[in-house]
Amino acid sequence: MDSKNQLLYDYIQENLKNITDLWMTLREKQKGSIYSADADPTFEKLLREQNTFTNRTISSALLDDEAVFSEDMEEWARTVAESRVDTSTPIFQVLGALSTVRETYWHFVEKFIKENQSEVTTDDVLIWSKTINRAFDKLINKFAEKYYELTTRRLVAQQSLINELGTPVIPVNDDTAVLPLIGDIDTERAQILLEEIPKKCAKENIEHLFIDLSGVAIIDTMVAHQIFSLTTALKLLGVKSTISGISPEVAQTSIQLGLDFTGIETYGKLKHALKRQGENIG
Repeated sequence: MDSKNQLLYDYIQENLKNITDLWMTLREKQKGSIYSADADPTFEKLLREQNTFTNRTISSALLDDEAVFSEDMEEWARTVAESRVDTSTPIFQVLGALSTVRETYWHFVEKFIKENQSEVTTDDVLIWSKTINRAFDKLINKFAEKYYELTTRRLVAQQSLINELGTPVIPVNDDTAVLPLIGDIDTERAQILLEEIPKKCAKENIEHLFIDLSGVAIIDTMVAHQIFSLTTALKLLGVKSTISGISPEVAQTSIQLGLDFTGIETYGKLKHALKRQGENIG
């Protein structure tokens, strides 16, 4: 490693606290932001630690060892991305903060250059400019990658939970369950019902499923058709379907569509359906 690179590296390490102190003073008030000048003291402690981590990681690029820098960068990106996702910090705020980090870092590089101007050449400055700015760019790209991975993973998990809550198969006894549908049923939710309900019934060995529609605000042609498709799929699995909460209007629509519900028992209310079928829900 070039001796001047080592000198600059050592200088940055000696001034890590000073660099962070300067960066902290440049914060402005941002309502609800972890970076706000009046943020909770807990966030201030976290920011100090992570800013020092950032400056130390950038400095490792001066060591001419790509493997060391890559390893540090990977750990930094994972740590900071997890922290920002946990605090619901928008990515544009992070990028703005990193821009200020770059400015404060360069402020101290410039101080080093001035203090050693008799030894530092133009070529040295150009090389440092290329090395440091490239390191910041790589750091930002790696952060964006990790941030995207984490937010995508959470969205998938949240959607999975929403799907699970939207298709609740509630056991009444060992082989009987109730599917209480609540809210609007759009094309996407209808598809989820068709995919998930037969799986759940098969997994739980359900032989009789009560589908209650009384909580569905609007039951249009599409919904009627999807419910018919669901009962057909369940029948193929040997699962008997009983529908409650179906209105005369929906029944009429089904007839006009040619949907044959004659083989499926229907009731106005779920409690009547359960009672007629000899089931007891408590």
